[in-house]
Amino acid sequence: MKNKRILFILPAVITVLEALPYGAVCNFATPEESEAIRKTYSYFDLTPYGYANFGPFLTALCTLVLLVLGILFLVREGRSVLAAIRFVSLLGTLFSLMPLTLGLHYYSVLAGMISLCFATLSVVAIKTKI
Repeated sequence: MKNKRILFILPAVITVLEALPYGAVCNFATPEESEAIRKTYSYFDLTPYGYANFGPFLTALCTLVLLVLGILFLVREGRSVLAAIRFVSLLGTLFSLMPLTLGLHYYSVLAGMISLCFATLSVVAIKTKI
């Protein structure tokens, strides 16, 4: 019963974290070329996606899918819904780590918290049995 609630609560917490304007990072060059300007955006903002930082927006989409799947799992427990939660949570974990492929400067502390929540959700979903 406890795992059943966690499979809905964690995506809700992740959604709140993603709505904050400090998760997705873009670094813009300055005319002096000495230091880049760092700007942060919400995961739901399309600006980082437009600058080839695809991870945050894809992570946000996975979170919304997980919210719907969590509601379905609360209403009707089923192996197929749990399997979908497992797959999407693992996919979301990978997407949340995608900004690291661009460099550590494209990753924030909030992004690390979101990745940690996704990893926790993946472990809980894998260990949940019906």
